[in-house]
Amino acid sequence: MDINLTGKTAIITGSIQGIGFDMAKIFSECGASVVINNNLDANTLEIKAAELRKSGANVKAVVADVTIKEEAQKLVDAALSLGDTIDILVNNTGGLIKRVPIAEFDENHFWTVINVNLKSAFIMSTLVLPYMKRQKSGKIINLSSQAAHDGGGSGAAVYAASKGGIWTFTKSLAKEVAAFGICVNCISPGFIANTAFHNTFSSKDVHEKVMATVPLGRLGSARDISRVALFLASELSDYMTGQSLQVNGGLYMP
Repeated sequence: MDINLTGKTAIITGSIQGIGFDMAKIFSECGASVVINNNLDANTLEIKAAELRKSGANVKAVVADVTIKEEAQKLVDAALSLGDTIDILVNNTGGLIKRVPIAEFDENHFWTVINVNLKSAFIMSTLVLPYMKRQKSGKIINLSSQAAHDGGGSGAAVYAASKGGIWTFTKSLAKEVAAFGICVNCISPGFIANTAFHNTFSSKDVHEKVMATVPLGRLGSARDISRVALFLASELSDYMTGQSLQVNGGLYMP
């Protein structure tokens, strides 16, 4: 059975690289029109959009800070310019920013991480819900993390707490919008290699040590996550809501 998203419009925040961009690729390959996003680099974002268009994708590239409601609205406007509905929202924007031990609590760092990882998901969901409620359908996919379930690595307490908030937010929102035919789920990736996150914050030694403990014998890839996102975006997941899917090769088993 092929997954067909033809006629669907998807918004994917933080999608200039890694998992977010791969989701844009796989969604568009399955027929969806896609809004991709970054908050700083307009030139690179447009290059990425052009890459998708070469494969026939209908795509809009929007530079916006989705922690600010007025900026986030630009993504909604772009989606509506691609079609009459907003069918899929992926709240992918997020980051560790830096490792800070709790004993060295930095309030500015705390709010930066909370805003980018958690506040952005609240804002984007708020903005798309009127359209999804009106059409009585929609898929919202939040990106949590294995850190939400096991506390994360050293200096990642704020990141882990924010991703735990995403998991709780997913359940709350799922209950709130179920009557409108809207499904809300989240993905909790494990150690995903070749991403800016782990290339920046995890040493080569850490990569090797983690890989040695993964039951499936390898680190994850962006495609491992985007395939699960595709499932959640499709009709195959129509009877799933309020769930967190662990995608980690068996590294963490709740």
